[in-house]
Amino acid sequence: MPNGDQPIWLAAGVRSPFVGVDGPFAGRDSLMLSVPVAQAMAEKVRGPIDFAVWGAVVQNLAYANLAREIWLEAKLDPHVPTFTTVMQCSTSMVGVFEAAGMLARGSSALAVVGGAESMTRVQIGLGQNLSDWLRRVVQARSPGQRLSALRQLRPRDIRLFVPEVKNRVTGRSMGEHTEDMAKTWNISREEQDTLALQSHQRAVAGQDKGFFSDLIIPIDGVTRDHFPRRDTSIEKLARLKPAFDGTSGRGTLTAGNSSPLTDGAAAIFVATAVGLARLPDAIPRVRLVDFEMAAVDIFTEGLLMAPVTAIPRLLARHGLTFNDIALWEIHEAFSAQVACHIKSLQDKEFVHQKAGVEHTFGSFPLDRMNPNGGSVALGHPFAATGARILSQAVKELAGMPHGSRAIVSICADGGLGTVALLENG
Repeated sequence: MPNGDQPIWLAAGVRSPFVGVDGPFAGRDSLMLSVPVAQAMAEKVRGPIDFAVWGAVVQNLAYANLAREIWLEAKLDPHVPTFTTVMQCSTSMVGVFEAAGMLARGSSALAVVGGAESMTRVQIGLGQNLSDWLRRVVQARSPGQRLSALRQLRPRDIRLFVPEVKNRVTGRSMGEHTEDMAKTWNISREEQDTLALQSHQRAVAGQDKGFFSDLIIPIDGVTRDHFPRRDTSIEKLARLKPAFDGTSGRGTLTAGNSSPLTDGAAAIFVATAVGLARLPDAIPRVRLVDFEMAAVDIFTEGLLMAPVTAIPRLLARHGLTFNDIALWEIHEAFSAQVACHIKSLQDKEFVHQKAGVEHTFGSFPLDRMNPNGGSVALGHPFAATGARILSQAVKELAGMPHGSRAIVSICADGGLGTVALLENG
């Protein structure tokens, strides 16, 4: 690590298959999706797990510390400290960063980090005014007080809170914001569909060659991701209608080039050298060299553009160019967002202005990006994506020559982004 602490390693974890809403995992919420994943992780460990970090973006009123509820529901060692973290789509990646910092400086050696999302089991709540009214009714100490409280209810207060995939501050969806980004950077529909097709083709190839066989555990009879499309084509993608801008005549984001709403859970190991010794030798592992977080102004800089600030800073700190990176794993919230990142990263003036970096990185190597598919093809259960993409990168990088490096990047709602630099060896 940059501050001279002991080296930190990532070892590939396991995950559930990723499936669509109202699909085979419709009976499982984020907690129950996570339990078999946590159990499978614990079964691999010889000796103690020192602590665990877990998260979900869509919250449930029934519990405050999801990580602890998962651990106890899974009947794992109750003496293991467990805590919950949230950073939108970067949730389980930032959990890895938290664990790395704790392991690097402390006496702990091995952590399990994970995340889960059930977009099927989204809890609907009472609007705040209705909740306040109901609380007053329940707390009334006499029939008179209760009658008085009942009379305070107004028709406009009778509202339910239905969580939406929207930014709270702007009231706009991720897709609507990304449409703005695509227009700003002149990203064509054809470019987006080409990236989407590539994601599906590579995910299907990964399935066929067994790349995911040791990364996915079967749950409820499901053994593989449901989204990769063998039968898709540029022609089929081109026939889809815009999903987020159907009125301007310039909409380019569709269901085919956007990540789908997904149910799933994933986890990864974070360890010191001592912690690695507790894991089977066959589990792929690479070193976490460094990481970077960034944030942008969502009103002026693009909601999902923070990684474009983080990646140059991280590369420049280590004197690296794009060509020095053998593997790029870039989260595909939307194909348009990926295209915006690639285009802006190659704009020297933009990088200098936004990241404050005077550095020449070269041309971006598209052939090294997401070799086994990305979120458009595999699915995107928000809090699980960090652990999924990191485990995928760890396995791919571990099979490359000693000294090979990877960049793993995730954009997140709120103008946030997280990036990791990994090295084989």
